[in-house]
Amino acid sequence: MQNKLISMQEAVSSYTWDGMTYCHGAAFPVGSDSVAFGREMVKQGRKDLNVICHCGSSQVNLLAAVGAVRRCEVGFSGLEVYGFANGLNRAVTSGQTVMEDYSNGAMAFRFFGGAMNWPFVPATVNISNAQQWCSGDSPDSYPATEKIPTITAPFTGRTLGAFRPLRPAVAAIHVTMADIYGNAIMLGSEWSRFEMSRAAEKVVLVADQIVDTDCMRQYPNLVRIIAEVVDAVVYWPMCSWPQASCGLYDSDEEHMFMMNKAMKTEEETLKYCKEWVHAYSTPQEYLDLIGQDKIEMISATETAFLMDPYRKWIKSEAQIKELMDRKEG
Repeated sequence: MQNKLISMQEAVSSYTWDGMTYCHGAAFPVGSDSVAFGREMVKQGRKDLNVICHCGSSQVNLLAAVGAVRRCEVGFSGLEVYGFANGLNRAVTSGQTVMEDYSNGAMAFRFFGGAMNWPFVPATVNISNAQQWCSGDSPDSYPATEKIPTITAPFTGRTLGAFRPLRPAVAAIHVTMADIYGNAIMLGSEWSRFEMSRAAEKVVLVADQIVDTDCMRQYPNLVRIIAEVVDAVVYWPMCSWPQASCGLYDSDEEHMFMMNKAMKTEEETLKYCKEWVHAYSTPQEYLDLIGQDKIEMISATETAFLMDPYRKWIKSEAQIKELMDRKEG
């Protein structure tokens, strides 16, 4: 099998472009997400994006804050205890970004429909209410008829809705562990990462840890994303920061509050990006920016025991560098 390890810079350069439909995953606004991938998209100046996310997160908040998001389809767009997503809110209220709103259940069904290559998904939720009748894409049309059109169930005659399946061009999916071929294990809630990996045309895994394939062979029932659907693997420790990764680190609450506050204005967003987005190039420089004290604090997570069965297979920094060098050679 092919070694799919590439750098973050190469992953964003090769698998993203202006105007694309981009999906990131996956969990709650404080949970697992490929936030570091979104930061690199900002660094490389991506714009005019159609972003699809089951749950909004610091990633879409940042992308919207810098003006990179033309349209966003989302099941939940806030940041829970950290407040409204100020960057996304500013982009939407200014008219820069169109927001098409669904429920979390609807997004899960739509990702499943994309994974199954269905022409449409029968909708039993989000119908006969404002989520069906109000459309960000067609704000002057009420009730909207194109967002969730009405259909008739052929066997019962019941009136239902029809969802468009989700088939993003690229999904950047955070995983706890991956091998160099693209087999991956996710700890914690999945939030449609399994379905995303089958629905997207191209899949980039962003992994906190690289493990030996023997780990995947030992726990084959936990390998929810398989090499056959993955195009590239990026090793980036603490790639969900300032959000959490179950088993490895908790969310950085101080930074979450600070980051969201900065997204409220264009001026503060630029200052934030100068200090926290453009100030590093390598994973080590990224970790140095976070700071050892902060890393130790959030890594003292009560979920750390979940990693115990896998620790003997985790690749060291030197081993990962050798794998990267060998691939480039």
